[in-house]
Amino acid sequence: MRFRPARAASALLAVVLAATLAACTNDTLADQYREGSNKGYIGADGLQVVEYPADERSEPVVFTGVTEDGETLTNEDFTDQVLVVNFWYAACGPCIVEAPRLEESYQSFEGQPVSFVGINTYDQAATAQAFARDNGVSYPSMLAVDDSKLKLAFANATPLSATPTTLVLDTQGRVAARVVGELADASILSTLVRDTLAESS
Repeated sequence: MRFRPARAASALLAVVLAATLAACTNDTLADQYREGSNKGYIGADGLQVVEYPADERSEPVVFTGVTEDGETLTNEDFTDQVLVVNFWYAACGPCIVEAPRLEESYQSFEGQPVSFVGINTYDQAATAQAFARDNGVSYPSMLAVDDSKLKLAFANATPLSATPTTLVLDTQGRVAARVVGELADASILSTLVRDTLAESS
């Protein structure tokens, strides 16, 4: 499993992804973002995407969790990286559909200071491993079903009942963007990650 560690909540104001999606000129979703009204994007299917200005972000998310393979991860493993956190569980239909899109986005940042980690909100290790194998997911997931501290760590960032949800944490560990609902296209997440990554360049 490829994994790029570097050992070393929520703001009220959400801005639309307008100019940041300029590269997606043929993407109808990008067109819909550009037509927004500074309140974030809410799609017809319930997809909600918001991006938080750096000066409006919450405190860093501090977490510790154990992956489906028994590895312990903490926020310190991702110091100075942009971290994508996806909340999912195996029987969640939208989670299955979006899995290859998440993996596509993950692969696109090979060699850059970007990492992905899942948080499985319901399953035990064997089920999470089978899901990753069957859906070609190569980044790790932490198991939250019996880990109240892991759930609590993200409680201010997103309601865990809203699954799937994907967070983009900036290099300080703060929530820079949030996608609630099935990720409609890998380019949406990749744009959010690129925007966040550009802040530290």
